[in-house]
Amino acid sequence: MTATQPAFTPALSAEEELYWLALRMTPGLGPVRTNELLRRFQTPQAIFRASASELEASGLSGALARSLASACSFDDAADQQNKMRAAGASLVHLNSPVYPESLRGIYDPPPVLFAHGRTDLLSTPSIGVVGTRHPTPYGIAAAERLSGDLARAGVTIVSGMARGIDTAAHRACLAAGGNTIAVLGCGVDVVYPSENRRLAAEIAARGLILSEFPMASVAFPQNFPIRNRIVSGLGSGILVVEGAQYSGSAITARLAMEQGRDVYAVPGNITSRMSWGPNLLIKQGAKLIQDWNDVVAELPPAVQRRLIDAGRERLLAEGLGAAGNPPSESSSPDPASDAVRTRSETAVQGSNPQAVASRRILRELKLDAATHLDTLVEAIDDLSPSEIIAGLFELEILGLVRQQPGRNFVKVW
Repeated sequence: MTATQPAFTPALSAEEELYWLALRMTPGLGPVRTNELLRRFQTPQAIFRASASELEASGLSGALARSLASACSFDDAADQQNKMRAAGASLVHLNSPVYPESLRGIYDPPPVLFAHGRTDLLSTPSIGVVGTRHPTPYGIAAAERLSGDLARAGVTIVSGMARGIDTAAHRACLAAGGNTIAVLGCGVDVVYPSENRRLAAEIAARGLILSEFPMASVAFPQNFPIRNRIVSGLGSGILVVEGAQYSGSAITARLAMEQGRDVYAVPGNITSRMSWGPNLLIKQGAKLIQDWNDVVAELPPAVQRRLIDAGRERLLAEGLGAAGNPPSESSSPDPASDAVRTRSETAVQGSNPQAVASRRILRELKLDAATHLDTLVEAIDDLSPSEIIAGLFELEILGLVRQQPGRNFVKVW
């Protein structure tokens, strides 16, 4: 299935959808109580047809039982249905075959999920990638490298589309032609943060935007810890790149542990506050991650087999090997390293002065720390400032260097 093909979702009738939405819009009825009612009554229709006394007998308070029995939430449900139609969103409910089994098994799975994009991604092997909203250059580089490599290996990247590490993970995944799911702390028709509007549109077109919050819901701060259980619950594990000791990524890691998921962490500089979270997780037993293989090697055997089978099909579909021969098993390197190495070695080849200048600049720049332009000028004293600026511009165009605020530059991993 290509990214441009519509995802198949078993059709709900408008009436069935309305009942699920009415259940979601009933005030005071959270996921745990809703799931208990569904286990007893089987369907939302049966819940709303039950009397107040039957609902009270199932453990609901009198006020909540009367609220359900009066069906007062159907006006809100109809409004939600109209907003879904306008936004091109769909509903994935707990009894749907599209609902991910991994999420169904957590303590409090959301009874309904609002979806915009490819719901088929809910059944693909996935890993959550989380981290700080204020990453270092090292954190950005690690998130991009690992997310892109895992995406090329066939793993769907799940994150929260927040600033920082989340955004870097989503963008790297899309750049690698991979699959990504953004789990929001607001409605799927609300873009938060607002600067990610273009990214949200691209994810909706090629990946999936997901939320348990109703349409048009504002991104209140208390929503994000709630949504984190979905980020951790969707996949086989959580990869923490950077974060403070008591950050949102640490909360997600704890949720993953409670859900029986693997926790992976990228080690960081011990003097950086942004490394306290992942370094502490490693001390507590999280798996130390240096490259994508470290993650894939820890996945359940069934998931590894799916990735191998999918990779083989992809290679055959792409016709790798001009004579129709499959590549040898001995030539199975890191999926990104060859591309990065080739680009770095060939993009600035040549003996002309500009190529020489670019190579000099590349040697001075670091992956894990930004270098100011003035520092570069002092370090490469045989090149004029204009030559260095021209070289930086060329390297940035080639994707080998990234400029950061304040005339600072880092080498792209």
